[in-house]
Amino acid sequence: MVLDEKYDVIIVGGGHAGCEAAYSSAKMGANVLLITMNMQTIGQMSCNPAMGGVAKGQIVREIDALGGGSALITDKSMIQFRMLNRSKGPAMWSPRVQSDRMLFAQYWRELLEETPGLNMYQDMVVGLNVSDGTVHGVRTALGLTFEAETVVLTSGTFMNGLIHVGDKNFGGGRAGERASTGITEELVALGFESGRMKTGTPPRIDGRSIDYTVMEEQPGDHNPGQFSFEGNYALEKQRSCWITHTSQEVHDVLKKGFDRSPLFNGSIRGTGPRYCPSIEDKIDRFSEKSSHQIFVEPEGWNTVEVYVNGFSSSLPIEIQHEAIQKVKGFENAKFFRPGYAIEYDYFPPTQLKHTLETKLVSGLYFAGQINGTTGYEEAACQGLMAGVNAVLKTRGDDPFILGRNDAYIGVLIDDLITKGTEEPYRMFTSRAEYRLLLRQDNADIRLAKLGHDIGLVSENRITLLKKKELLILEGNSALDKNLPLPYVNTILESKGERKAAEKIKTAKLVARPNLKLTDFATQFEGQEWWRPDVIEQLEITIKYGGYIQRERENVEKMKRLNNKSIPSSFDYDKVKGLSYEGRDKLKAIEPATIAQASRISGISQSDIHVLLVYMGR
Repeated sequence: MVLDEKYDVIIVGGGHAGCEAAYSSAKMGANVLLITMNMQTIGQMSCNPAMGGVAKGQIVREIDALGGGSALITDKSMIQFRMLNRSKGPAMWSPRVQSDRMLFAQYWRELLEETPGLNMYQDMVVGLNVSDGTVHGVRTALGLTFEAETVVLTSGTFMNGLIHVGDKNFGGGRAGERASTGITEELVALGFESGRMKTGTPPRIDGRSIDYTVMEEQPGDHNPGQFSFEGNYALEKQRSCWITHTSQEVHDVLKKGFDRSPLFNGSIRGTGPRYCPSIEDKIDRFSEKSSHQIFVEPEGWNTVEVYVNGFSSSLPIEIQHEAIQKVKGFENAKFFRPGYAIEYDYFPPTQLKHTLETKLVSGLYFAGQINGTTGYEEAACQGLMAGVNAVLKTRGDDPFILGRNDAYIGVLIDDLITKGTEEPYRMFTSRAEYRLLLRQDNADIRLAKLGHDIGLVSENRITLLKKKELLILEGNSALDKNLPLPYVNTILESKGERKAAEKIKTAKLVARPNLKLTDFATQFEGQEWWRPDVIEQLEITIKYGGYIQRERENVEKMKRLNNKSIPSSFDYDKVKGLSYEGRDKLKAIEPATIAQASRISGISQSDIHVLLVYMGR
């Protein structure tokens, strides 16, 4: 039975990728259907109740700059804000928010419901309608068919999900929710390669049973910020997190259950996240350590439930319980729910184009954990990009692709497409070679106009951005002038600096390591450009100008390689001198440019040189 009219885009899954895909595609004016197995869990934070962090905070800011919804939802539901890595350079500064888990999901549901053109339906998608290499819609468990020009799969951990707790396992995509079946088998039959991955979650504890007095408090920032570049969500009060540690005694208790651990007895075949291992994995891999940090995170304003970050486990419940009561502050801990591991199907992302459309089936897009990533932020940005490109395809317009020099989002997608991943992929600042250009503070300047061009960013937002850019110019002009010498020397003396013998420009003073732009507040306060976001931009540009210019020059060099395109019909078998591995990788991934080819794992510089010589002929 075919139900309803034909849609432009169908989104399968209501997690972070699905929400962004549905919101962005409908916001562009498309007729969209979001199908999810449970409408009560739309926007659910399945793991920790937090958004952002190192590199992840940059991604959330980029989503906001492009017109996505994650930053707005995060700001409305936050209970704590911290800017991480302030002691390091600005390329490393990363905003992180502790969220109210229930409010986060509620606000996503409300935002989707108020978005014109966005329809929702509760059912399990069990198959795809594909003919002549093109997707035409989906089939559901209730026997319904929904037709669409494009389909975006955002299945999370649900495809053939298998939950493990000790020596027990059962099907499920999340605790208390059934797994999704049917799609993997159909995709494999179409020629797709699939694999298994694993992730996990820690036990949740009744906060009333925790002794916080013996833990280290981790409060939010004194002047909390926000993720979105518009709106006013500054926190007037915040909830603290807390830090405690495991001990050798805790480790000894956990080791008692290793013979029943699905990680060690062969029950789990999927690869887990290297950078977010379970507590038993940490003890096994870092046996020389007698202690590991545990972060105690509240789950919201009006709940006593606590997330025990750093204690992810799939050990038997009684072992989890005994061990956690040996942790300082948890001596009387009561479980709300135990930790568990979950295995699920994913599809190696080298099978995708940079638009996140599959190479095998036209109109079919993958986003989120189906591509082998881990993390809300990584999923959300893929959802946005897949949703945007699905709409553009229905219109016959050029695709929307971000480069590695444009955004962390561009780095993430390029890494997935060109290198693939055999373990859950997580974004880090170290993955971005142009990270000084891709800062969290300038995401709006980098991306908002691009978001406006594709119909996601409002005219009012662009007006605000243009005003900010004008104020930055005014600030630069003001800082290019000399200050009165007595005034300068008073400040220099207060900072323990040698007095100046002649007039000096403010910008040159601010370039000094011990001086900040705010040290000269009395000279500029009251001027229109003197506001926090503009001050931050000006100071970063002054202090790191040389490094920023060097990165821009490197970008230009890479652009010249990007301009050397490789035809889609290029025959690598005709290129003599390519290594066997290089030829196989190039044929499998089909890079669009020489620059992309150079980033493929297994491609040597000699392979690139051979390609350039051949193409030059």
